[in-house]
Amino acid sequence: MGWEEKAAKAKKGHRPSLKNWERDGLYEKFPPFAEFLLSPSTNPYSSLKIDSRTGRAEERSWSLERARQKRAMSPPSFKLQAMQLDNDGSSEETTPMYPIVLDAKDTPPGVFHEQYEAKVIPCVIRNVPYGDSSSTSGNRATTFDEEKKDCDDNTAISPSRIQKEWPAVHRWSLDKLINDPDLSERGFKCGEDDDGYTIRMKLRYFIEYLQHNKDDSPLYIFDATFDEDKFAKRLLEDYTVPDYFSEDLFGLIGESKRPPYRWFLVGPCRSGTTVHIDPLGTSAWNTLLFGVKRWVLFPPHVPKSVVKGRKLILPGEDDEAIHYFTTILPRIKRRAVTSGG
Repeated sequence: MGWEEKAAKAKKGHRPSLKNWERDGLYEKFPPFAEFLLSPSTNPYSSLKIDSRTGRAEERSWSLERARQKRAMSPPSFKLQAMQLDNDGSSEETTPMYPIVLDAKDTPPGVFHEQYEAKVIPCVIRNVPYGDSSSTSGNRATTFDEEKKDCDDNTAISPSRIQKEWPAVHRWSLDKLINDPDLSERGFKCGEDDDGYTIRMKLRYFIEYLQHNKDDSPLYIFDATFDEDKFAKRLLEDYTVPDYFSEDLFGLIGESKRPPYRWFLVGPCRSGTTVHIDPLGTSAWNTLLFGVKRWVLFPPHVPKSVVKGRKLILPGEDDEAIHYFTTILPRIKRRAVTSGG
């Protein structure tokens, strides 16, 4: 049985009611959408801001470089500057922009904890997996277009914070994974059936599926039990928990009693998860080694009905992650703008 048969069996178990996984033609429609988002002329970060003078929602976007320039700002200065904007009509350059883009090379853990984490400021921390080795490999990447090509952001490193490059940087490319003797024959979770039972596919079959499928919303590996396999657990040797997230309260209850807390993910283009809250209200850190991953974050006070956008889904439309980002989320933004937030 080849990868096509393995994938067909997995898809039938995961979504038995969906007979045609290519019905919306997103294999053809998605590339222009992605190309627009990743174009050097497109600002990759966007948000909806409520204008305190009018009470209306305004959509704003900005570039990677502009987001970096705002990283030193803190919530008190945000509030003060927003007040100045209201009173004297200052430029929108003084208003807050999220997420804050940081670089692991010049952001010590203490700075992250005090200036950002403690103040619940959404952040993107670049270059965590590359350690100090990238400081000698070239010039600093300056455009989002370069970033999507997996270029490194090279900058000076403080001698007081020496970080080692993750082996995963070299071991987790698709070419390496499909030929890895420890991993290629291991079964990884790529879905669940209607009864909650895990659906698995060998990694070598899954990567072939990843490279050749035309599904609207493909299967993708989201595996929390790889550390229980005597071969797959080698993945634990390929990365280290970043200094920023060394505090782990669940570690106090012991390995056998704690809930799942680490996952190995491999996803084709167009794959992803629908909008959700992490289990037990916990916060997870995610590191992207290859490709591009798009996120949406909502403030805690936004009602679930708004976040899900159920009322904006038309009859016959799907609500998988790809549909959420290409169709439902833009409708949510438009509704927020037209309704005043």
